[in-house]
Amino acid sequence: MFEELNCKCEIIKNFMPSWFASVMGTGILALTTFFYAEFIPVFTVVSKILFYFNIFLFCILLIPWLLRWILFPKNAKDDLINPVLANFYPTIAVGMLVLSADFIVIGKNLLWGQIFWYSGTALTIFFAVLVPFIVFAGSHVKIDHINPAWFIPPVGLIVIPIPGSMLVNHFTGTGREIMLLINYFGWGAGFFLYIALLAITFYRFTLHHPLPNVLAPTVWINLGPIGAGTVALINLVKVSDFIASKDVFYAFGLIFWGFGIWWVIMAIFLTLHYIKNLKLPYAMSWWAFTFPLGAFVSGNHALSSVFKMSIIDYIGFILYWLLFFLWGITLIKTIKAAFKGTLFKST
Repeated sequence: MFEELNCKCEIIKNFMPSWFASVMGTGILALTTFFYAEFIPVFTVVSKILFYFNIFLFCILLIPWLLRWILFPKNAKDDLINPVLANFYPTIAVGMLVLSADFIVIGKNLLWGQIFWYSGTALTIFFAVLVPFIVFAGSHVKIDHINPAWFIPPVGLIVIPIPGSMLVNHFTGTGREIMLLINYFGWGAGFFLYIALLAITFYRFTLHHPLPNVLAPTVWINLGPIGAGTVALINLVKVSDFIASKDVFYAFGLIFWGFGIWWVIMAIFLTLHYIKNLKLPYAMSWWAFTFPLGAFVSGNHALSSVFKMSIIDYIGFILYWLLFFLWGITLIKTIKAAFKGTLFKST
């Protein structure tokens, strides 16, 4: 165990900000498992196991994340100004939002759902402003740094309304208005940031050399804003009494879903291309296989529920099994690499 480490302190010193992507991936797997319990009843139990495991995972990862800022602040700050690594800092905030949804939907615990939503929302907005500001204000960003991980800050904003919309009806008067505004701010800001960043990444994909193989799994992150955006839009419109005709918004979600299907196909082909021609070594970036795909699976379920189109749910259920497989493989490889110590080696 940890045989490749010179000192156990390296675990904290080199603790990557991307670790909380595992909380995001496990949390969305728990939610989609709960949704598909209507197909396989035992999934209700499985979803609760995943939910409790995710709480444990979050608590364990929070310790070295906080200690790094206390004991090795320079290393933590260096990652924050790195044009690639900085985009993984918001994973802790998005992880909180996913846990909020887990608590509300699976745990039926509104109190902890609110606690994680308030904390996750504040931290998500903080990173969604800070990370782009560092990029805008600096001159250190090169085209080589552009990759789909840049979507993570706006994805966080788009996730805000997923659990947030479930809390809206628990408020009245001004409180309800504030909740609606925060949720609409999250979806609106996140969506248009995604569109802008999508153009930048398309430029990189088209006119620059391929992503380094350790970043290849990040092509799946494109599904994150699409899937989360679809679920958030549907949930938010449902609780917006001022919207008289909701069908047009649901129809937009269906259009968004079509774009997601294209990305699923593209992500699969690109992943196979890397495996065959450029190799695909394990790295923490493998967790990019999980949450984005899970968000899209959740989007399928949400659309199926409003349009009563079972075929969409069946497509989501097929992709669910791909999600479960990728999550399982990634979890096993992460545990092995963590126990070996290779995940805590400086690069």
